[in-house]
Amino acid sequence: MLLATLFFICSLSPSLIPRGSIAQGLLSGVCMAVGYALGAALQWLWTYLQLPRVLRHARLRHWPSMLLALCAVAGIATLWLARAWQNSVRAVMELPPIDEAYSLRLLVVAVLTLLVLLLLGRLFAWIAGGVGRRAQRVLPPRVARVLGVAAAALLFVLVTDGVILRGALHAVDASFRQADALIPPDRAPPKLRGRSGGPGSLLAWPDLGRTGRDFVTNGPTVADITAYGGEAMTPIRVYVGLPAAQDANARAHLALQELQRQGGFSRSMLVIITPTGTGWVDPAAIDSLEYLQRGDVASVAIQYSYLSSPMSLMIEPGYGEESAQALFREVYGYWRTLPKASRPRLYVHGLSLGAMNSERSMAWFELLGDPIDGALWSGPPFESRHWRSFTAARDPASPQWLPRVGDGHFVRFMNQHGSPVPRDAPWGPTRVVYLQYASDAITFFDAHDAWRPPDWMAPPRAFDVSPSLRWYPLVSMFQLALDMLLADGTPMGYGHVFAPSHYINAWLQVTGARDWSPAQLDELRHQLDAERNAQIEANRRAD
Repeated sequence: MLLATLFFICSLSPSLIPRGSIAQGLLSGVCMAVGYALGAALQWLWTYLQLPRVLRHARLRHWPSMLLALCAVAGIATLWLARAWQNSVRAVMELPPIDEAYSLRLLVVAVLTLLVLLLLGRLFAWIAGGVGRRAQRVLPPRVARVLGVAAAALLFVLVTDGVILRGALHAVDASFRQADALIPPDRAPPKLRGRSGGPGSLLAWPDLGRTGRDFVTNGPTVADITAYGGEAMTPIRVYVGLPAAQDANARAHLALQELQRQGGFSRSMLVIITPTGTGWVDPAAIDSLEYLQRGDVASVAIQYSYLSSPMSLMIEPGYGEESAQALFREVYGYWRTLPKASRPRLYVHGLSLGAMNSERSMAWFELLGDPIDGALWSGPPFESRHWRSFTAARDPASPQWLPRVGDGHFVRFMNQHGSPVPRDAPWGPTRVVYLQYASDAITFFDAHDAWRPPDWMAPPRAFDVSPSLRWYPLVSMFQLALDMLLADGTPMGYGHVFAPSHYINAWLQVTGARDWSPAQLDELRHQLDAERNAQIEANRRAD
C-alpha cells in the first residue's frame, strides 16, 4: 500500500496535456494498481529469500497501522494539490481553471479502477493457484507453480486479445467503415473542374470516402484568395478513397491518372499528401498553402485506412507506408520525365501518422540525381525514423524540443515561435521542415521514459510545458501514454492541434515564398486562425 500511495501521488502531478477527472482517475487507479503489484512482488521476493520480517517484531507491531494511516493522510493531502497541478498545465494553454469538485470525482474513479484491477489480479492468482495445485499431483511443486502461472497468463492473453480486444476492434472497424461510406444528404459533388468527384473526374463521388469528400469540397475559393490581393487560381485537389480500387498500387496509379486529367502538373507547385489514419487531411496545412500560392498549387492524396491513426497503427501497421510509397513512386516517376524548366516544384507533406509514412515513402539516396524541392512534416510520431536521427544529431546546445541540425542547410525544426535557424540562412536544393509542439506527447513519448528522464524535460523548458512537470519512474511513462490519447483535445496551437498561422510560417520556409508583405501575412494568419478555431470548437460541440 505504501508503493501504491506513492504511485498515486506521482500520478496526480502534471504532464503535457490537461486531464479531466475521469482520465485522471483512470490513470491514478492504474498507477496505484501497478505500485501495489510491484510492492506485492517485492514482498514475495523478500519472503522467498527468507529474509527477516522486520515489522513482525513485537516492538514494531504498530508500524503497519501507522504506515497505512500515513498513506491515507498523504493521499488525501495530495488530492488538494491535484487541482493546482492541473491548473499549471491549463495556464500555459490559456484555459480556465478546473472546478473544486475535480479532486473528489477523480478519487472515486481511481478507487473503482483500483478495485477492478485488484479483482482481476485476485482472479489471476486463483487460476494460477488452482492449476498449480492440480499439477502438483504429477509434477514437482515449483514446476507446478510455474505451470499454473503460465496457464493463467495464457488464459488472460487469449481472453483479452482474442475475445475482448478483437471484438472491440471488429465493432470499431465496422462502425468506421459505415461512417466512411455515409454521404450526408446536403453534401453534393464539387461543380468546378480540378476536384476529384467533380466534372470530368475519373472518380465517382462515393469512391472518395467521407474524408476525401471533405477534402475536395472545402478549402479557399478564388474569391477568398483574391480578397488578399492579386490574381488567383482555383486550387486543384485530387483524392482517391479506399473504395476506388482494390489495393494501394491501383489507387496510386488511379491518383496519377486523375492528377494528369485535372491538370495538376501544369501548376507551379505539386504536393503529395499522406493523410492520417482515417484519411483526413489537415485543412490548416493545405488551406494555408493554397492562400500563399494564390491557388497555383495541386495536391494529391490517397486513403489507406478509415480507422484513427492509433488503431490503424495497431491493425494495419505497414499499410500506410505501402500506400505512401506507391503514391510517391507513381507521381515522382512521372514528374521526373517532365522538362525541368516547366514541371512543377514537388513537395511532400504529412501530419502525425501521415508524417511518419510520408518520411518512409522515399529513399533520399535515390533522389540525389533529381531531388524533390522539399517536405513539411508536422507532429511526427516518436517512431518516425528520420525525425529521430535528425533529433539525435542536433547541436548539443539546442533543446530536444526545438533542435538545430548543422547550419540548417537541409533540415530545420519549427514550433509556435519559429525556428532557431535565422530566416535568411541559405537553403540547399531540398528543404525539409518539421513543425512540432513541445506539448505534443505523440512526438515526444518514449518507452525509455519509464526508467530515465527524457531530454526535453531538461532546461531550458519549452513555454508550452508546465514548469511544475517532474519525472517519476514508471509513472511518467503512463502519464505520457495517456497524453498521446488526449493530444487532439487541446486548444489550437498546443498538443497535436496545429494552427494555420504556424503552418504559414513553415510553408514560407519550405517554399521560399516572398510575394506577401508582412501586413498581408499578419492579416492572413489572424483570419485563418479565427476560422480554424471556430471549426474546431463547432466539431467538438457536435461530438
